[in-house]
Amino acid sequence: MRKPLVAGNWKMNGTSASNALLLGKILAQKNTFISAEVAIFPSAVYLQQVQMALQGSGLSWGTQNLSQFRQGAYTGEISAAMLKDFGCKYVLIGHSERRCLYAELDLDQNVLDNIVAEKYEMALSEGVTPILCIGETPEEHATGQTEEVVARLLDILINKNGAKALAQTVLAYEPVWAIGTGKSASPEWAQEVHSFMRERLAKHDPATAESIQILYGGSVKGDNAAPLFSMPDIDGGLVGGASLDAVEFVKICQAACS
Repeated sequence: MRKPLVAGNWKMNGTSASNALLLGKILAQKNTFISAEVAIFPSAVYLQQVQMALQGSGLSWGTQNLSQFRQGAYTGEISAAMLKDFGCKYVLIGHSERRCLYAELDLDQNVLDNIVAEKYEMALSEGVTPILCIGETPEEHATGQTEEVVARLLDILINKNGAKALAQTVLAYEPVWAIGTGKSASPEWAQEVHSFMRERLAKHDPATAESIQILYGGSVKGDNAAPLFSMPDIDGGLVGGASLDAVEFVKICQAACS
């Protein structure tokens, strides 16, 4: 039985004061979602604050990105060893905002996917669980390329490391057309894509395909979480804006337990 996971991606939001207030409200309700795993992903400058607040609570934490390099002259980057040093259980890799907004702009898609694969390998080398984000753009969605996009990155990961390595991984289907737009994939559409991902893995390793957690990310809110999480292949959510609202986030965590 796969345990549900809700990951709260704060993106570039928060202050020391607002973080403390938000974490306090979430922790006050933690007994209402005890059967789900919950992880918080703050901006890196607040990682220590989140670590100190969540230690011993049963909630986990991580960062929103990491470098594909182990150490060295990479100004502004964060290494996998640093994440381990701060007790991070998870790291987000390949989030669409990283792909679309930053240095990847001038790279072709195959190069991008290989960078994601290198970051994935680096996280595994330090025992940090990667949450790998996969999803199609509005243009790819409109032209029916969803499965092609999803399969491309999965195949690169499998070819580089073998399917069994994915047993130490969480996958997140995040349709780019739904992120921050208020639009969300229907539970049925999301289930279809999640099922495709699981079936793709099952061709290589049925046991890993059965055990791997696959999250849905794309405007998850308190009022749509339960229908999404009720689908057989959706194991929780990667939550953006709603993770900054304690009431909304707690509702989502509770929905993962139902």
